[in-house]
Amino acid sequence: MELKICHMYPDVLNLYGDRGNVMCMTRRLQWRGIEASVTKLPIGAGKSLSGFDLVFIGGGQDFEQQVLLEDLHRGKDREIISAIEDGVTFLTICGGFQMLGSYYETYDGKRCDFIGALDLCTIGSKTRMIGNYKFQCGPDAGGSVVVGFENHSGKTRLGSGVKPLGTVLAGYGNNGEDKTEGVHYKNVFGTYSHGPLLPKNPELCDFLLKTALERKYGRAELAPLDDKAELFAHDEMCAKL
Repeated sequence: MELKICHMYPDVLNLYGDRGNVMCMTRRLQWRGIEASVTKLPIGAGKSLSGFDLVFIGGGQDFEQQVLLEDLHRGKDREIISAIEDGVTFLTICGGFQMLGSYYETYDGKRCDFIGALDLCTIGSKTRMIGNYKFQCGPDAGGSVVVGFENHSGKTRLGSGVKPLGTVLAGYGNNGEDKTEGVHYKNVFGTYSHGPLLPKNPELCDFLLKTALERKYGRAELAPLDDKAELFAHDEMCAKL
């Protein structure tokens, strides 16, 4: 068995060590004897998304998102939409999550049109939503309690046809108002959680890997790993929150 992982825009979308998510997925596959290959697609890369089993897009600031627009609208937007509709597994963090929506409007009214892959939009606010937080994934996203770190001023609203990834237990989440966190559509999982997210949330990591493997091979069983260290970090943060 093998998973082909695409890391999109690692040159500009890598706040708070988000690339650690790719390292975590790769290691958890390798520890189980499952091959993993990682291909980086920086700005200007001509390689197609075709053939990848899992796509990771990290977080960035408003400036980095605007820099990406030209590259996205050269055809990457259509490729992303096609891959999403084909059931490819996506993990997208903060700016990478916002980028899949229709637009980001800054607090002073400047609008940045994104790719419209998912029915969501983000509006900038004066208040910065920052700090450690936790949320519980919905049952169709594995149901685990996730701990992470959020830092965003944009308030995201979900439209029709998409679900939140989970419900906020402590912190702000999408907008600090409706207790939603992230987005889940088909095999797309978007979240505001930096940190990186996956090393201290092994249940969610394995759920993503299993989702990608089952799409490719029809079924997949992941052998258990010794997650004492990971779960200790997870539980300590849960207790603090």
